[in-house]
Amino acid sequence: MAIVKPLNYEEADPRARAVFEDIKATRGVRDVNNFWKVLAHDPATLERIWSDLKRVMAPGALDPLTKEMIYVAVSIANGCEYCTASHAGAARAKGMSEAMLAELVAVVGMACQTNALAQAYRPEIDPQFHAK
Repeated sequence: MAIVKPLNYEEADPRARAVFEDIKATRGVRDVNNFWKVLAHDPATLERIWSDLKRVMAPGALDPLTKEMIYVAVSIANGCEYCTASHAGAARAKGMSEAMLAELVAVVGMACQTNALAQAYRPEIDPQFHAK
């Protein structure tokens, strides 16, 4: 349950409305997700997060599907149900199959398990794993 009421367009500050308009235009959607509506309570944070997300998720060395799948993996590992659902939907729209999602979840689960063991045992990092 949200700790603040999502703000619709009419309730939002003019700065938040401008971000809503940019999100809708950029994504080609009629309305913004609830995440953006709750951030609208703090227009400065809304502007910053949207600007950063737009930049980070833009095409680059990684293709858009890979970026969305990474976002899903991190969201699963962080336990964020909202971001997992949102970015899994975006990844599916970019071509992620159910088989790809199943493998991704298996990798996340394995990484979480081995990360926990490595954190518990704290082995020294092997020399070949250091950046050169």
